[in-house]
Amino acid sequence: MIRRHGTFSDRRKWAQFEDTVDLAGSQSLDFLLFESQNQSDVEKTTDLPGEFSSLTGKNLPLSSLPAQKYLKKRGITKADIKRWKIGYCVSGKYENRVVIPSFNSNGNVNFFVARTFNKNWQKYKISSVPKNKIIFNELFLDFEKDLVVVEGAFDAIKTGANSVPLLGSTLSENSKLFIEIVKNDTPVYIALDNDAEKKSLNIIENLLKYDIEVYKVDTSGYEDVAEMTRKIFDERKSNALSMDSSNFMILKTMVA
Repeated sequence: MIRRHGTFSDRRKWAQFEDTVDLAGSQSLDFLLFESQNQSDVEKTTDLPGEFSSLTGKNLPLSSLPAQKYLKKRGITKADIKRWKIGYCVSGKYENRVVIPSFNSNGNVNFFVARTFNKNWQKYKISSVPKNKIIFNELFLDFEKDLVVVEGAFDAIKTGANSVPLLGSTLSENSKLFIEIVKNDTPVYIALDNDAEKKSLNIIENLLKYDIEVYKVDTSGYEDVAEMTRKIFDERKSNALSMDSSNFMILKTMVA
């Protein structure tokens, strides 16, 4: 009753009296399976490109100017660069790209995204670690607070501190991020690009199966969330639609 009808605060208080999360029916079995999978996984880490140079310091070299100009054009501030530890490469496999690293809960690099700033045919290059085995910038996330789920790293930078990119538009039930959300009963705001409506609903449907508090953010009118200003996104987040089984079915019918 508390899980289904109580507030997020109520569920947190109730959790103090229990050592486990109670999920109804077959979902309990699923959750135990998630736990065993998660515990058996070896932590996935990687190295940043050898040519990586940080943009977080002072007195940066002239070679950094194209990368800085590109980030400024996209509305990325110096504070964002420091928080997200953004860098760039001027040679090698990731030549002429800004690089956004990701850190696991131990502070080790577990992924990175490299975005071209000079119109290379391949906009994005990413590290070879499987995306479902990592949580992008897990080190900086608080799963006891509202979590904003977006598609890309630039979307996450624009939407605030407790935002995580899917590095795509899907979130499978056996992914590390999904498991962490269910384990912590984290309230989730889904803010995928407007052209990924069906995929947004698939994610919402899976989260609702586990009684996760889910909200859908309106992203219409923009190609992606990164195009929004922070003010606009905050306004849309505050007006996000709280999802339940009833309005989910209505939305699903409209999108089908």
